[in-house]
Amino acid sequence: MNAEEPALSETVPRLRLDVLLEELQAQIRVVRDTRGRLHGLLEAVLSVGRELDLSQVLRHITEAAVVLVDAQYGALGVIGPDQRLAQFLTVGVSDAEHAQIGALPAGHGLLGELISHPQPLRLRELSEHPASYGFPPHHPPMRSFLGVPVSVRGVVFGNLYLTQKRGGAQFDAEDEAVLSTLAVAAGVAIDNARLYAEVQVRERWLAAGAELTSGLLSGAPETTVLELMLNRARDITSADLGVVDLLTPGTQELRGVLALGEGATLHRGVRLPREGTLTGAALAAGQLIVTADVASDPRVTYLPERWKGMGPAVAVPLSTSDGARGVLVLARTAGRTPFAPEEIAPLPGFAGQAALALELADRRKAAEQVSLLEDRDRIARDLHDLAIQRLFATGMTLQSAKRFVEHPEATERISRAVDDLDTTIKIIRSTIFGLRAHDATAVGPGLRAHASQTAEEAIPALGFTPSLRMEGLLDTDVPHTMADEVVAVLSEALANVARHAHASSAEIVLIVRKERLTLTITDDGVGIGAGGPRSGLRNLSERAQNLDGDLTLAVPAEGGTLLRWAVPLPDRR
Repeated sequence: MNAEEPALSETVPRLRLDVLLEELQAQIRVVRDTRGRLHGLLEAVLSVGRELDLSQVLRHITEAAVVLVDAQYGALGVIGPDQRLAQFLTVGVSDAEHAQIGALPAGHGLLGELISHPQPLRLRELSEHPASYGFPPHHPPMRSFLGVPVSVRGVVFGNLYLTQKRGGAQFDAEDEAVLSTLAVAAGVAIDNARLYAEVQVRERWLAAGAELTSGLLSGAPETTVLELMLNRARDITSADLGVVDLLTPGTQELRGVLALGEGATLHRGVRLPREGTLTGAALAAGQLIVTADVASDPRVTYLPERWKGMGPAVAVPLSTSDGARGVLVLARTAGRTPFAPEEIAPLPGFAGQAALALELADRRKAAEQVSLLEDRDRIARDLHDLAIQRLFATGMTLQSAKRFVEHPEATERISRAVDDLDTTIKIIRSTIFGLRAHDATAVGPGLRAHASQTAEEAIPALGFTPSLRMEGLLDTDVPHTMADEVVAVLSEALANVARHAHASSAEIVLIVRKERLTLTITDDGVGIGAGGPRSGLRNLSERAQNLDGDLTLAVPAEGGTLLRWAVPLPDRR
């Protein structure tokens, strides 16, 4: 007995020492694991903070969360203005599984629980929660769950969802603490990415505004600059359709002067009232207005079919201190995300800059017009004081020389020459009257200007620029009432070409000669079929008949259609 007692006494301390060593090793492993997780968390925070592109930031956050808590699946749901999921990024689900599952979740069930109650949520079994709806067909099996909200400046931006911890284990309080810490860092990274994106957008708007102003002040045509404005606005906001509706001077009507993008042809050249249109609503509000679905917006009651297939839209007045000139409208196709406030916040300033540039361009045109009118006055004076007096003196000389000529044929030729001089003097006097007509009456531009403007306005609907040739004393020999009829006929004829001809070119010829006005429009389109619509042509024919004129149609040898509208000029004697 005495021999065994020392051996037993030595064994007991050794066993206690082994237990202590094992406990120490276990604590060391815990410390190592904790240190490793802290290093992982720090690396994840640094990785998320390095990126400035928002989409990449969101992707890095989701991937880092999956690694930190050792989950098989992870997702980040971004909450939209309607408190539903506007974006849903996943990690661990393959493209094939995505295709089998179908549409991404909208934020119902357990995902909606975190939206309604933005607090960390940890579950052993997903199916046991009252808000769980189950999974759609072909969805991967998921049991354990951990979700935490991601806040940006005190506002919930979205939620992180982690499921199926690897090895069949459960998410614990440490996982929740790590994920909550990552969510705080994620909120800072998201805020930085948003601010960076806003700065970039503002820089693009400023650059576009400077380009627009430079284009107008350099003398570029208004249509070219408007197209530049629309292209830049569409590009910055990634809009599928852009429309510019301008107010018609002296009326309350709006006219679609330019449209680019999907469905643009439905908006070009259209005349719109203020009531029942999105542009009218923007003018009435006097500020930017936004709609989530323009196709079903209750404010759009006039020709709502123009917006078929469109969804989110924004409209902003083109205004200066002198009032509104029109409205810029941008729209995206149905199903796309609405316009974010930060991407359209600079739009009113851009629109105001565009309106101011248009106003300055108008002032420049007015100054050029004044200079032109001064030149016309000078030419009229020179014609009256020099040309007419010389012609009159020549005529008097020829008349006095007749009595010295005995040959009858020579006398007849001198008489004809005198008559020709009288006719030339009348023509020059008529030209002088035309040059000075802006002083005698305040009726505005004459037939030449109105015809040119009508041809220019038809360009968006036609898809090309028609050629225009004018001859004769259009502004002096054609009465204003008849000029209005001519402009109306030209406008309707060009509209018919745009709607029915499918032409690639057209020629307009407007001539005043031998007391008759003739308007000819020739296109290279498909021609007029036997069963085609005739209401527009009937209207043109009636306008000609009311002025004792006629309308004729012909098919040129090279194809297309030739329309000739001719009326006699009234006797001005």
